Amino acid sequence: SDGKLTTRVTHPRLHEISKYFVEFGAPEEILYKHKPHVGTDKLRHMVKAMRERIIEWGGEVRFGAKVTDVFVDQDRVVGIEVNGAERIDTTLVLSGVGHSARDTYEMLFKRGIDMIAKPFAIGVRIEHPQDVIDQSQYGVDPRSLGLGAAEYSLVYHDKESGRTAYSFCMCPGGQVVASASEPGGVVTNGMSLYARDSGVANSAIVVNVGPDDFGTHPLDGVAFQREWERKAYKLGGSNFNAPAQTVGSFLGQADAPSVESSIHSYEPHIVDCDLHQCLPDYVSSVLERALPYWGRRIKGFDNPEICMTGVETRTSSPLRMGRDENRVSTTVGGFYPMGEGAGYAGGIMSAALDGAETAIACMSMYAKPNE
Repeated sequence: SDGKLTTRVTHPRLHEISKYFVEFGAPEEILYKHKPHVGTDKLRHMVKAMRERIIEWGGEVRFGAKVTDVFVDQDRVVGIEVNGAERIDTTLVLSGVGHSARDTYEMLFKRGIDMIAKPFAIGVRIEHPQDVIDQSQYGVDPRSLGLGAAEYSLVYHDKESGRTAYSFCMCPGGQVVASASEPGGVVTNGMSLYARDSGVANSAIVVNVGPDDFGTHPLDGVAFQREWERKAYKLGGSNFNAPAQTVGSFLGQADAPSVESSIHSYEPHIVDCDLHQCLPDYVSSVLERALPYWGRRIKGFDNPEICMTGVETRTSSPLRMGRDENRVSTTVGGFYPMGEGAGYAGGIMSAALDGAETAIACMSMYAKPNE
């Protein structure tokens, strides 16, 4: 979304990938900063520059094109169908579809691509005035120290349920954005521009869920996400407005303020609702215990007028596609699942690395002799 390049993965190729990003327009500071960040405004130009280079090298980029089928013969890929009409014969497919390509997931499952359900997390977006976070983290205006908008990372291990709540995709000086990928559902996400100067900090606060909660069929996680996204859509008025609630109201505090008077940035709009109605009970109850705990660590975090907007359901892929040591699908030869949508990455850098390693594996396997 906004070009956060922080990753827990360590690999020599990551620096090479960062240098490519700089070549295509990312700020040079990403090569040495502890938590490198590009910004949505710069990221969109980077993607365009990458596309132009691919075309310059002889690649073809198709807009408005969807792979609607994969043709398999004797457990090997032999072609794909585009937009339900065009067939492209091929014995090699690299699939980096992203973690919200639900229609593609369903199609690939029908064609025998090995998949298993995997854990992810769901919750809400929470927004604070940026100076609340700055004062808690720095004690002074960060500009007086030559620093940017402050960040935070929070974890709460709930002894009662055994679940973990944590902050995710924290966006200093950013905004909450609408991220629905299909009709009838509301999904929230967060982003920041490079300057991170909106004056509002936002983050997902989410709780882990897994196959024990939603089922072990490979597509059960998708169905689970849809269920809560559709409830959020209905609560918000069935028009892509998002349900929202103040922390005080969510915690059942008497005389809690209305969310309409709180700082909020989601567009098109928010509607004052009970977020318990668009979250599983076991997620809501953990968040109820996590918020006061976090409020003791960041002063003002659980202030009663703070706005929370639902729902955040796309923290990571709800499934993983099986592949062998050569990165090929365990059930369909010539098909290479890769990146976050295949369940092998959790952000821009790890996805870029997984894509690069997959491409190198393909080149090694299919290169002509003496090349």
